[in-house]
Amino acid sequence: MIQIAGLSARIAGRLLIENASVTLPAGTKAGLVGRNGAGKSTLFRVITGELSAEAGSVSLPKNARIGQVAQEAPGTEEPLIEIVLKADKERTALIAEAETATDPHRIADIQTRLADIGAHSAEARAASILAGLGFDHEAQRRPASSFSGGWRMRVALAAVLFSEPDLLLLDEPTNYLDLEGTLWLEDYIRRYPHTVIIISHDRDLLNTAVNAIVHLDQKKLTFYRGSYDQFERQKAEADELQMKAKAKNEAARKHLQSFIDRFKAKASKARQAQSRVKALERMGTVAAVIEEHVQGFSFPDPEKQVASPIVAIQGGAVGYEPGKPILKRLNLRIDADDRIALLGSNGNGKSTFAKFISGRLQAEAGDVRIAPGLKIGFFAQHQLDDLVPTQSAVEHVRRRMADAPEAKVRSRVAQMGLATEKMDTAAKDLSGGEKARLLMGLAAFDAPNLLILDEPTNHLDIDSRNALITALNAIPVQSSSSRTTGI
Repeated sequence: MIQIAGLSARIAGRLLIENASVTLPAGTKAGLVGRNGAGKSTLFRVITGELSAEAGSVSLPKNARIGQVAQEAPGTEEPLIEIVLKADKERTALIAEAETATDPHRIADIQTRLADIGAHSAEARAASILAGLGFDHEAQRRPASSFSGGWRMRVALAAVLFSEPDLLLLDEPTNYLDLEGTLWLEDYIRRYPHTVIIISHDRDLLNTAVNAIVHLDQKKLTFYRGSYDQFERQKAEADELQMKAKAKNEAARKHLQSFIDRFKAKASKARQAQSRVKALERMGTVAAVIEEHVQGFSFPDPEKQVASPIVAIQGGAVGYEPGKPILKRLNLRIDADDRIALLGSNGNGKSTFAKFISGRLQAEAGDVRIAPGLKIGFFAQHQLDDLVPTQSAVEHVRRRMADAPEAKVRSRVAQMGLATEKMDTAAKDLSGGEKARLLMGLAAFDAPNLLILDEPTNHLDIDSRNALITALNAIPVQSSSSRTTGI
């Protein structure tokens, strides 16, 4: 059982969690949900001891092991399978001791313990986890340094899953997974023998892999049993009951106050009026249901339309090293009204293609034609690639509006969906969803004719994802020409 009691936590002077309490029974698979910037990752840091709570406590079973994905993916020359196997520190230490132990009794104890923890089947388990996350047998023997950052994050995920901690903390685990990897992870979490808490905005994951939802809202934690869809229904019902209770409470208070105001000056009614004053004090008030408004996204119309095709490629090839193209024999055209979904497994070159189309990578071969006057907006998957970590949202926007007054700059930041108290926060200290809103606003800043979004929903909460879908569907087109392109 995990018990959080009266917990308060503060980051950079901002109180994110205040006197919050929740209890998770052993074996719970809980989704931790809440708006971007609500403090979900902060709660994880308190649970792991990385951040000290301002008040309250987090109680775990004695000797409980906590596991979470490392913030930095491994980039060593070790094979992937060895990195994952070493995540089980007890097994690694016992095997090392077994090689040097001379006491027969100690050797027997070591072998007994290795058998108890399933050490002899460890390699098969590690290989199975890596395979589920997309690494075949050959890839599992390659050094971690030969993989990109996204693939190495999968190795870090595989390592923590293999170690089987008593409390598994996963913060947006599907961000670096393709569809197959996400489906495998959903099944793995569902069968996991210990307690899991997942920060996720993936509705499908929260509907299939968890049996409880912990909602962080208004600095408080509330526990709901069931999937995300069930949580939404329960919360809507609870909010409706609370609104009715508040209306009933206000009507009763108004009735009592009316009697008091009418008869408090009459001697014959003074005792009754005083009785109602006490009743009014005992009655108290019912808190209002606070509905946070989700800031929408806006994509301004281009000042000038560009004739189709806006991009045309024949025999194109592109890569990061001369003579080593990632993509080749590219033949395509993009028209002004196209809406294209780019699909493909991780590592097949989707981000490379996006960078190529945006002009961030130059063609190694082929004919590439860009329509004159074409403006391109690009949303980068790896958020800090396009942000200066030490600069605030206001500073990022001010670079685009050098001659504008301060009020106008801050108004533009507000339109992106960043709260006033976050406008002067360094980009590196914003939550993933807040960085995403800033990047989206910068990508659309100059009203581009072509908007390229590389994994735009990775860090957005569920309501913000819906707002993004609404905004994209609201972009006017002259004809219906949606397409799906595979890589």
